[in-house]
Amino acid sequence: MNIEGLRYAQAVSRTKSFSAAARDYGVTQPALSNGVARLEEELGIKLFDRSPRGVKPTAHGARVLPMIDRALEALDSVTAEARRLTSPAAGSIRMGVSPLIGADLVGCAFTAARGLTRPRDLVLREADLDLLRTALKDGELDVLLVPEVEPMPAYRHRTILTEPVVVIDPAVAPGTDGPVELNDAASADFILVPSSCGLTTFTTQLFRDNDLPLRTYPGEAASYRVLDEWARLGVGAALLPSSKVTPDHASCRPLVRGGTPVEISYEAVWGRDNPLGADLKEFVGFLADSAGCLGPVPQPDGEAPAGQTAGPSPAASQ
Repeated sequence: MNIEGLRYAQAVSRTKSFSAAARDYGVTQPALSNGVARLEEELGIKLFDRSPRGVKPTAHGARVLPMIDRALEALDSVTAEARRLTSPAAGSIRMGVSPLIGADLVGCAFTAARGLTRPRDLVLREADLDLLRTALKDGELDVLLVPEVEPMPAYRHRTILTEPVVVIDPAVAPGTDGPVELNDAASADFILVPSSCGLTTFTTQLFRDNDLPLRTYPGEAASYRVLDEWARLGVGAALLPSSKVTPDHASCRPLVRGGTPVEISYEAVWGRDNPLGADLKEFVGFLADSAGCLGPVPQPDGEAPAGQTAGPSPAASQ
């Protein structure tokens, strides 16, 4: 059975898009579609249905695709262990972090690196998401710790932490408390930041996936820190992870959708063929365990949700 076809099918399942899966693997969409078609022919079943709203598994696909995930995970584990045995890795783990990642979670990463069976140093690089993804693909970084906002189906991933999202709306009367429904929040003009940290991507996907218009302030803040300050000044409304909000905001309220808190997820992403594969898996497991005290418990290893909990739905792939 062609392994490439299996990986293509897994990527389509994770991204819910043939075009997004093809971009991540660096192949044309026809090439990826043909690979999936050959796999379907070999299996004798159709894996996916296409519609104007995207791609979803067929009834047969829903049964077979999780088995493909497990098969590829087992195969990757064999390859990673062989590489580890034949190519001893350096002593450091090079981790890229988004500017949205808080100091508490970074501290958990240092604790996880020191607690490995073979303790390692942790070398950090903070940068925009695009730069981090390029560095991971070029082998300059071993693992990323980033918001779960864009699919990377060619890589392993694990959800590390989720945290609630709050809305800061200066138009709300002082002293107003309690959660605000997403539909009601849509009436405000939101300040956005460059998509470098992932917050704007999260915000736009949240409104799009709920069929709500996103009204925006015509200017742009440089970072989430400025976003917080401008919202305080009354320039416009803002969405922020709860950990990034100044505690004394009078107009800060939890954001909910149908009464359920909207949350943003952070994930670890690392390569399948990295010589540090076994150590990275252990590192990410320790990181998820130690981050548990910071927020809701993440999904088990290898089964991160296809999108953010109660938020937008882009997938990051294993």
